[in-house]
Amino acid sequence: MACVLEAPLRMSVLSEVTASSRHYVDRLFDLDPQKVLQGVIDMKNAVIGNNKQKANLIVLGAVPRLLYLLQQESSSTELRTECAVVLGSLAMGTENNVKSLLDCHIIPALLQGLLSPDLKFIEACLRCLRTIFISPVTPEDLLYTDATVISHLMALLSRSRYTQEYICQIFSHCCKLQHWHSCGFKSLPQPLLCANGPDHQTILFNHGAVQSIAHLLVSASYKVRMQALKCFSVLAFENPQVSMTLVNVSVDGELLPQIFVKMLQRDKPIEMQLTSAKCLTSMCRAGAIRTDDPCIVLKTLPCLVRMCSKERLLEERVEGAETLAYLIETDVELQRIASITDHLIVMLADYFKYPSSVSAITDIKRLDHDLKHAHELRQAAFKLYASLGANDEDIRKKIIETENMMDRIVNGLSESSIKVRLAAVRCLHSLSRSVQQLRTSFQDHAVWKPLMKVLQNAPNEILVVASSTLCNLLLEFSPSKEPILESGAIELLCSLTQSENLALRVNGIWALMNMAFQAEQKIKSDILRGLSTEQLFQLLSDSDVNVLMKTLGLLRNLLSTRPHIDHIMSTHGKQIMQAVTLILEGEHNIEVKEQTLCILANIADGTTAKELIMTNDDILQKIKYYMSHSNAKLQLAAMFCISNLIWNEEEGSQERQDKLRDMGIVDILHKLSQSSDPNLCDKAKTALQQYLA
Repeated sequence: MACVLEAPLRMSVLSEVTASSRHYVDRLFDLDPQKVLQGVIDMKNAVIGNNKQKANLIVLGAVPRLLYLLQQESSSTELRTECAVVLGSLAMGTENNVKSLLDCHIIPALLQGLLSPDLKFIEACLRCLRTIFISPVTPEDLLYTDATVISHLMALLSRSRYTQEYICQIFSHCCKLQHWHSCGFKSLPQPLLCANGPDHQTILFNHGAVQSIAHLLVSASYKVRMQALKCFSVLAFENPQVSMTLVNVSVDGELLPQIFVKMLQRDKPIEMQLTSAKCLTSMCRAGAIRTDDPCIVLKTLPCLVRMCSKERLLEERVEGAETLAYLIETDVELQRIASITDHLIVMLADYFKYPSSVSAITDIKRLDHDLKHAHELRQAAFKLYASLGANDEDIRKKIIETENMMDRIVNGLSESSIKVRLAAVRCLHSLSRSVQQLRTSFQDHAVWKPLMKVLQNAPNEILVVASSTLCNLLLEFSPSKEPILESGAIELLCSLTQSENLALRVNGIWALMNMAFQAEQKIKSDILRGLSTEQLFQLLSDSDVNVLMKTLGLLRNLLSTRPHIDHIMSTHGKQIMQAVTLILEGEHNIEVKEQTLCILANIADGTTAKELIMTNDDILQKIKYYMSHSNAKLQLAAMFCISNLIWNEEEGSQERQDKLRDMGIVDILHKLSQSSDPNLCDKAKTALQQYLA
């Protein structure tokens, strides 16, 4: 069986292949089984910790031969076990090594090996599988190609502490949410599990993973306890079904949440504290544990804050901050508690100064690692600041007053790491919800400039958050509104409304709606020109109600103040009236119809624009229909139209009153003046007074 290797790798490695490497491979083909066994053992000793030797042996074709020997019934159990050990060692080399093993279809061979009655061989196969599945180049779906594999792995859990450790580790690495992975890989067989099939969590859950793994949390082996815990942290993530089940499972008379809380204690290893906190966080976010439960407020939250201190290793600080950000993301009270725990807001500022020139790190390898990963700290800090400032004005103020905070966000917006840029934009979005900060800090630091730059050329995930932030910067009280307009925002936002991405369409139209609020006539005309009538109709027939409502909101803001109403209706009147008719005739909810009637009421308030309604009998009949509608909101909106049309002090009011009387509008007004709804009653009486004046 030939292995597929990338050409450049083959060339560079082949030039360094030594005679001794070839000697190892040649021995695998000896006719004497004992010599073959000794050859495999010698190969095992030669490759330990030697990546160069591993690459040489792979290029020379050792893998297909080892797999052949591993699968042969005639091979002794000892030989098969040693083959699995060598393959596991090869897998511990580079990612290219793992790719080569995958190309030789190692996974089906190892899974087949699990059917053997010999425990040592099973453990060697599992250890090798574990090493392969830990690699980022291995598609998780390969574990799920055969429906019987998971059942068999569950059965093997009871065999030994090694089978428990390796199987839990395999599950942890092969359990991804559906949107985290895709199906089908070029060089591998198409898995049975597809995007519309059950996700990994569900498959494992349905095979009894919770019950099978729960008792491992009290194993005598620390490694088994730890891998079981990690397994639960991925099983429960964003999964209410698993989380709700975990709450009620008990081991030796103790419920799982209580076991997790014990694992949070300060005397436990840090990875155990962190992983337990992740389990409890997932259960809390899934609704299985209340946010005010003492195990969250007094145990999980303080534990995660502890992980953010500078005494912890970089990866612990990153994981602690990101988990805490997720825990408090949607709960105001948890945000407040976290903000006053151990000076967290100030503590996070250290994430931007790491590693410093006076760093306490004496281990050069560790320093080199941390310098390469320092951007992960900045990303985690931005995420946590975004969660902390999501709702509370005082917390936002504290965050912004933290040293150089706005400069750090501005710098974050232009970092090379896409994850840092996204987290910085999220943080900015969270802080932009503050009216006070929009008027002060955001203006002092001209935040709009780097934000506009981000919007020019960014992936959709960043565009969505950046355009949401722009919506806030375009509110009428924001001093940034003016310079943003001058920097070509209208064209940018109009292009967003044409996006296939729903969130971008909503944000584009929302920002235009904010921009049009109490704007000058020129800006309103520019918006209409930028959007084009065709695009406006496209948005008004969008299948998403959010897009439709924001587009109607934009129209309503464009059609405000009389001179603007008359000007816009003189240039776009025909199309706007068409759009209004379209919506009032369509199958839309009450809010959509109400917003549309309010647009008509604005048009009716124009001096010349109201004639477009008076000369359109179809629209007048619709207004009459909604005056007698069963919904009071629609009746009220229709009445506003009528009031604006019949107002006495305006030219032509007599003719308009007469026409509407002939249509039976006055009879409806009399009826409504007797309504039990005080708003309807008052509005009807006011309208009738116009007839009496």
